Amino acid sequence: MVSMQQLQSLMENNGTVVDQDGGKIGKIGQVYLDDRTNEPEWVSASTGLFGSSESFVPLQGAAIMGDQLAVKFSKDMVKDAPRVEADGNLSPSQEDELHSFYKVGYADTGGTGGEYRPDGVTGNRDADGVTGAPQGAGHDTSGPNTDDAMTRSEEVVHVGKEQQETGKARLRKYVVTENVQTTVPVSHEEVRVEREPITDQNRDEATSGPSFNEEEHEVTLHAEKPVVDKEEKPVERVRLEKEEVQDEAEINEQVRKERIESEGDMKGR
Repeated sequence: MVSMQQLQSLMENNGTVVDQDGGKIGKIGQVYLDDRTNEPEWVSASTGLFGSSESFVPLQGAAIMGDQLAVKFSKDMVKDAPRVEADGNLSPSQEDELHSFYKVGYADTGGTGGEYRPDGVTGNRDADGVTGAPQGAGHDTSGPNTDDAMTRSEEVVHVGKEQQETGKARLRKYVVTENVQTTVPVSHEEVRVEREPITDQNRDEATSGPSFNEEEHEVTLHAEKPVVDKEEKPVERVRLEKEEVQDEAEINEQVRKERIESEGDMKGR
C-alpha cells in the first residue's frame, strides 16, 4: 500500500500518474482518505480536460516509481471513468459509481464505504451515513490529538553577505622598441675658387715664389654629423589600488507558506 507520506512527497515534486504500461495520465491532483481506515484510497489525476473535474483512480495495487505513481489501470480506462468535481468530498453514490466502474472492492470497512475527503481531511460517519461533529476540541484526524487550533507556518528568507575571491589583477612590465625621429641642423664646408687681380697690395705675395713651376695647394674640409647618446631615466610610478564599489544583487528565492481553509458545515447540527 502506498503511504500518505510517499504521496505527499510526490505532490510536492509535481509527480505524475502513469498507467500500467508507463503512459502518462496526468499530474497528481488530490489524495482522498477513507475516514474509517485513515488510509489513502483514491488519487485524482489532472488531465487538463473537462474544466475542474478530474479523473479518479483507485490506489489499490499502485506503486511508486521515482517521481511517478504507477496505477494498475490503463490510461484509456482512467479517462473513461466517471468525472467528479475535485473540490469537495466523494459522496457515497460517487464512490459506489467509481467502485463499480473499476470493479474494485471497498477497504476493510465491514462491506460499506466510508466518506472520502480530499487532502487527508477526514470526518466521522455514523452507521446511517451522516457525518457527525469532530470528537471534541482538539481532535486531529490526521495525527495525534494536540489542542483546539492549527499552527500555520511559513518560510522567511534571510539574506546575508559573504566575501569571496572573484579574480586577480597584476602589473607586468615589459620592454618595447620605438623609433624616434627628429631633425638636427648640421653644417659642412664646401670649396669655391676665388680669383683676384694682381694689385699693388698683393703684388709682393704674388711674386714671392718661383715662376713657371708645378705646385699643389689643398685645404681640409669639415662637416658636422649628428651624434646620438641615450640616457635612462625614470618617468613615472605605477601601482595597483583597490577601491570598493557599491552595487545591488537581486535575490530570487521561493518560500513556502501554509494556508488554512475551513470545510464542511460551519453552522453545525
